Amino acid sequence: MARQRRSARTAGHPVVGGDDRLVRDDVDDIVARWQDERPDLDVEPLQVLSRVSRLARHLDRARRAAFAAHGLEIWEFDVLSALRRQGPPYQLSPGALLRATLVTSGTMTNRIDRLEQAGLVSRHRDQHDKRGVLVQLTDRGQTTVDAAFSDLLRRERELLTALDADQQHELAGLLRVLLAPFDDLPSGSVHCQT
Repeated sequence: MARQRRSARTAGHPVVGGDDRLVRDDVDDIVARWQDERPDLDVEPLQVLSRVSRLARHLDRARRAAFAAHGLEIWEFDVLSALRRQGPPYQLSPGALLRATLVTSGTMTNRIDRLEQAGLVSRHRDQHDKRGVLVQLTDRGQTTVDAAFSDLLRRERELLTALDADQQHELAGLLRVLLAPFDDLPSGSVHCQT
């Protein structure tokens, strides 16, 4: 029944991939149903944003699985990857970590405490500011974040297998245009910096 419904709604939808296959998904059905029910509304934004939302859920599951396989939560990976991206000696002040991960001071202190207890980071006095502290990635922390990041990239590549390199590049450019205006806004949202 669902297959018949989908084939009945293919008229007017683009062919994807340049061949005669018509690639359809559940969003096509959702959009078509809304068009039937509310022909007075322009439901075209659903074509893009419903797919982005669904893809984000798949990406979230892939990230959680990649990090869990290495004993990490998303927030732990965020902090460790912020340190790892700095290059040697893989350290930042708590304030710089706050800016990199967009959390409150109290939350960051708690996170650093927990990562330190797990042996993934250590705290050191800042040699340039005797009142300051630097958070540094330990060898164990570097090994853990490197393994989790490699696993994450493998899983993310799997999510993109339907697109060739040119299509991935084009999609990245389009998403950049869409996201750029939001990069300068203050954010209270949860995100993964990778």
